[in-house]
Amino acid sequence: MSIRRTKIVATLGPASSSPERIAALIDAGMNVARLNFSHGSADEHRERARQVRAIAADKGCHVALLGDLQGPKIRIARFANGPIQLEVGDRFRLSTSHPLDAGNQEVVGIDYPELVNDCQAGDELLLDDGRVVMRVDSVGSDEVSCTVTVAGPLSNHKGINRRGGGLSAAALTDKDRADIILAAELQMEYVAVSFPRDAADMDLARSLLADAQSQAWLVAKIERAEAVADDEALDGLIHASDGVMVARGDLGVEIGDAELVAIQKHIISRARKQNKLVITATQMMESMISSPLPTRAEVSDVANAALDYTDAVMLSAESAAGQFPVEAVQAMARICLGAEKHPTSQRSGHRLYQSFERCDETIALAAMYAGNHFPGVTAIISLTDSGFTPLIMSRIRSHLPIFALSPNPQTLGRVALFRGVQAMAFNPADIPAEQLYQQAIGTLLKHGHVKPDDWVILTKGDSYNASGGTNSLKLLQVGEQLV
Repeated sequence: MSIRRTKIVATLGPASSSPERIAALIDAGMNVARLNFSHGSADEHRERARQVRAIAADKGCHVALLGDLQGPKIRIARFANGPIQLEVGDRFRLSTSHPLDAGNQEVVGIDYPELVNDCQAGDELLLDDGRVVMRVDSVGSDEVSCTVTVAGPLSNHKGINRRGGGLSAAALTDKDRADIILAAELQMEYVAVSFPRDAADMDLARSLLADAQSQAWLVAKIERAEAVADDEALDGLIHASDGVMVARGDLGVEIGDAELVAIQKHIISRARKQNKLVITATQMMESMISSPLPTRAEVSDVANAALDYTDAVMLSAESAAGQFPVEAVQAMARICLGAEKHPTSQRSGHRLYQSFERCDETIALAAMYAGNHFPGVTAIISLTDSGFTPLIMSRIRSHLPIFALSPNPQTLGRVALFRGVQAMAFNPADIPAEQLYQQAIGTLLKHGHVKPDDWVILTKGDSYNASGGTNSLKLLQVGEQLV
């Protein structure tokens, strides 16, 4: 049976919080459970995390936890008498002094005072992900006066974006700082930072995680126009992170939908060149909130992300609040497997003609090129402590499954997000040296991943508990007496 290489991140919420539903999501193909800190209480997140850990352990598999920080989403306040309808040409004001629960047809409060400093006449403001658009006419000391250019309904707490970016809200709020402590308590493998502007925002998040004694890897959500203004800005954010998320909702609003497809491909490519993870997210199967089948456009969207070699595709409301969360994961898995049959998923030019910087990086890339060019090889085994070697391996396009064998529970969860990598618990320190290779291959043989006479490439380090120690590569044949 084919092993799916593209991983699936599914958001847990009211539609997917029972033990039975979480078990079904794991069976359907969920590799990473996303806990969205924009919704739900700390205790609800604790319970969902506990259930994921327990159910995955019962099934003998590894599912990572990703905590997604809310960030400084700038929103309007509330309307006194429910939603309003705005028409083209209407005048409307966004006010920092208007009562937050008394919005009406002419004005609504906002709780972001800096909006008056971030805007100027002629700017375009996009509300509710661009469903309503306003042109800024003038800016006063406590309000922004606008004219509606795209009509639509407007209701409580809808977000505000500025075309081209430029809103100056800090990336980490007080709530985010509290949620970082919660992520550390739950031993999450990943924490995603919303609306980071630059590397300094990611450095601050990393410092806060370290203070909370968390080993979580950091994911930068690319959703501000400033983040993709040029390659220097984008590369800086990527370099400061362990992975990135192509967060197409707010990003598409700020840069425009016409630019989004090319930017998505560009982000994936540049992240992979820096050996970083990539998650492609937002509205991938939006119709499945209320339909048991995806549209053909959604099928193409998911397949194209897989063909671009994203590490993972993500479900948001589809799995958190939709009517068909399990079917959405099943459909995503089915589409990814179909896309991965395409020959472009098996040919790589990654890092050709470039120098390598580290010993373990050299071994990882050499292993993948050997596997891709020796037809008898059916699997790659990486004995790893930190997961870095299989991460590097997974940057190479290949049809070969990569098996990360590790004694470290955090690493086994972490690699669940790596494209093409399967996690297996294995402790080399408990095995006599002369039996190591035999038992490592035996682990794959027991699960049916290899068969006698197959060739396997195995990488390891002389020390099993030090990051960066991989320094050897073996080409082994299944069934041979190995020492």
